[in-house]
Amino acid sequence: MPPPSPTLRQPAAAAAPAALTLQEIVRRLGGEIAGDGSVSVTGVATIDEAGPGEITFLANPRYRSKLAATRAGAVILGPRDRDATAIARIVSDNPYAYFARTLALFHPPRPAVAGSHPTASVDPAAQVAASAEIGPFAVIAAGARVGERARIGAGSVLGEGSSIGDDTILHPRVTVYHGCEVGARCILHSGAVIGADGFGMAPDQGKWLKIPQVGRAVLGDDVEVGANTTIDRGALGDTVVGEGVKIDNLVQVAHNCRIGAHTVIAGCTGISGSTVIGRHCVIGGAVGIVGHLTIADGVTISGMTFITKSITQAGVYTSGLPMMPHADWLRNAAHLRRLDEIARLARGKAHSEEDHEIDEH
Repeated sequence: MPPPSPTLRQPAAAAAPAALTLQEIVRRLGGEIAGDGSVSVTGVATIDEAGPGEITFLANPRYRSKLAATRAGAVILGPRDRDATAIARIVSDNPYAYFARTLALFHPPRPAVAGSHPTASVDPAAQVAASAEIGPFAVIAAGARVGERARIGAGSVLGEGSSIGDDTILHPRVTVYHGCEVGARCILHSGAVIGADGFGMAPDQGKWLKIPQVGRAVLGDDVEVGANTTIDRGALGDTVVGEGVKIDNLVQVAHNCRIGAHTVIAGCTGISGSTVIGRHCVIGGAVGIVGHLTIADGVTISGMTFITKSITQAGVYTSGLPMMPHADWLRNAAHLRRLDEIARLARGKAHSEEDHEIDEH
């Protein structure tokens, strides 16, 4: 094993505050103090587990009764719950988001450690910012660009002509194929693959002929991609993921899809090729979306739903059957198999009754 590079310091966690008063938190994040603003907290915990030196939060009304028993030193809550406890509190219109920001104060991401590990392979024709961190056994190909303060994790690979924006983090074993672009402040988790070939095949005399995939995959700023998620490159044009999109683990985004800004997609969802998804959509886990259709802005799709046609209006859409006892499911499934037959019989009966009424008159 070669000795450590003199240009690469050992990574260190970002400095987190030992304690913050509620007044200091509000100064940084906004909100309103109710009660003693001099109360000091050292971290964030759940309403059940928080101790006297920690701050908790109440975002779901169903947990309001727990305020009476919590040992927390302070609580973040909404205006409706302002007087639900005498504990020192921070009042916010969005207590869940405020909790997230407070948690980030105590657990800031560590900064990049400038330099390349001695085992990394960085092509001389690559453009790597001096402030970027290139981890062990990472590979940066010719023409690739790595922005300021970016972190390229161990074993990650950037193909020829690929681009990584400022402050973006690639966790270990991320692959960004040739020519693909990842914006600024993105987070790509381990095993993510950006820009693999789309599944394009043409039938030819009983065989399948591969269609070259010559487009790119382009990710906007502030995108997060979960572990082992794959975003395929376009066949001719690009696959585009808009700014602020958050994608969970094990999601498949096929070639030439376009995902609008600030949409979130939960794990195990499969999106077929050339699908266009609007802005601010919420897509649940294990959703299946047929290709070449369009989903409007502001659509919410429940988990396990199968989308077979375009959705033109915002709203909530569901197709999965809710859980039921197995015996009930068997009986319902038996009826479902005969649904068309039952419908035809019902129509026939209705027509027969109409004819009978005409004869009587």
